[in-house]
Amino acid sequence: MGLAVALALLPCSAPAAAQAGLVGTPISVCVKRVAANDRALALLTDPRGFDCVTDQRRFGPGDFWVVSRPFVTDSRWPARIRVVSTWQRSATLWARYADGAVRMLPGDGRATTRRLQLGAIVEYKLPSRAVPVTRLLWHVLDAANARGLVLAPHSASPAESAMSNMLLAGLYGCFVGLCLSLFIYNLALFAALRHRFQLAYCVMVASLLVYALSSSGALAWLAPNITNNDRVRISYLSLAVSAVAALAFARAFFEPRVFAGALGRAADAVTALLIGSAVLFAVLEPWHARLLGQLCADSFAALMLIAPAALWRAWRQRSNYLWLFGLAWAVPIALATLRVAGTLGLTGWSFWMDNSTLLAMALEAVTSALAIAYRVHLLSRERDEAREQEMAARLLADTDPLTGLLNRRAFLAQAIGREGDQCLLILDVDHFKRVNETIGHDGGDEVLRVIARSLRAAAPPGALVARFGGEEFVTVCSADAAPLSMLLLERLRTQRMPYDMTVTSSIGSCTGPLMRETDWKRLYREADRALFAAKAAGRDRARDATQLTAAA
Repeated sequence: MGLAVALALLPCSAPAAAQAGLVGTPISVCVKRVAANDRALALLTDPRGFDCVTDQRRFGPGDFWVVSRPFVTDSRWPARIRVVSTWQRSATLWARYADGAVRMLPGDGRATTRRLQLGAIVEYKLPSRAVPVTRLLWHVLDAANARGLVLAPHSASPAESAMSNMLLAGLYGCFVGLCLSLFIYNLALFAALRHRFQLAYCVMVASLLVYALSSSGALAWLAPNITNNDRVRISYLSLAVSAVAALAFARAFFEPRVFAGALGRAADAVTALLIGSAVLFAVLEPWHARLLGQLCADSFAALMLIAPAALWRAWRQRSNYLWLFGLAWAVPIALATLRVAGTLGLTGWSFWMDNSTLLAMALEAVTSALAIAYRVHLLSRERDEAREQEMAARLLADTDPLTGLLNRRAFLAQAIGREGDQCLLILDVDHFKRVNETIGHDGGDEVLRVIARSLRAAAPPGALVARFGGEEFVTVCSADAAPLSMLLLERLRTQRMPYDMTVTSSIGSCTGPLMRETDWKRLYREADRALFAAKAAGRDRARDATQLTAAA
């Protein structure tokens, strides 16, 4: 949870200075704006007019010369010059050797892509000579200069370069593996539980996977013909999508009341700003690239303000999930705050701060997994309680409260449509008014409960038993079942009644199809006629409508 939000909170310039393996020996550089009469060889020989003190970012966007101070490489191996990738149209490099020879390495967008190493490091492989390199000169065109012109240049050996790639491959591999596991975990949970915050989390993780692929430089290995600036565009867009998904995750994770009102409207505005600024940057670049990049960074800074506001509102609203959210967000938000400070120029660029997202990923993976699991547990418990209440309500709606048998409505809903011939039995307690007058209504209720238990015990498997009202009970079962009328009468005759009172019942039955409502009306009418025949014959007996028809 927290990592996704933390990555979303990273300033938009983060893709321009992605994680880098700062191996080798650092190189000091000086800056000069391009003038009409500048010549590379002359500047390498006599680099006057260069500023070696001012922060590169203060020069603003444009075209520049960047020259190194004198240094010496080891001539035993071909030097690797490694710099952090930044937003620029091209960066051509000249290298001057100790014997005065100069070699030029062109650096347009596609050439830069082909030089990218893991960590989005642009690596220039200088030609090997018997003498060392003593000075470097970059010609940088159309630089946005949001983080620098030639950022963190280092001279490294081939072994150091290979070791950097190997270590970063391991780190990014762990990052991707962790993202994939979180994606699969939450997607499976969403398929089972259908909670919106799980789907938002999946979108976050998927966007972060794309961001990791592009910002790490691995995309350049997969698509070597893509320009470096196009790779950065993908980083901008994927980071913006992950930020929007992070905000959607927070809104779905908390109770709706937390983001109600003004905070919800502010979240909608930040969402529009995040997507809009990233799309504008990707579409309009190189037009005012630095201004658009700043707009994108400001949108992420606005998102930073939403996080504490949401936590404050959750605390005021006494949210049940505040401690979970705070636990998962604490470290990533702290790291994101430092990165925003770097974007605003309050702190310098740091390789370890750029790589802090990997640490945040590890911490967030543990805390968010626990937080989401606990959140799912609470939601599952709430859903189970709701289901129990629903089942209880349905049970109350379908059963007779006195006897626990089906009521008339539930009985008809289940009885009509049963396949095959069915036997319908109607039981009526004889002289029930006299029973109530003799032992009272409470005693009469107990008599009805005793009869209900006897009906339920005598009914064959699959039978439906209901109280239709008053002292009338009905049962429907398959016509193939054993005759129920006489069995039920014998059970009732031996059943002990309240106050040892003698209570008898009369039964009428009829057999036939029960597929439609018209079938039900016919069966009930015939069974009711048989019931009246049983009462007319002296009560405490059973009659079948089919036998009555045959006798007639």
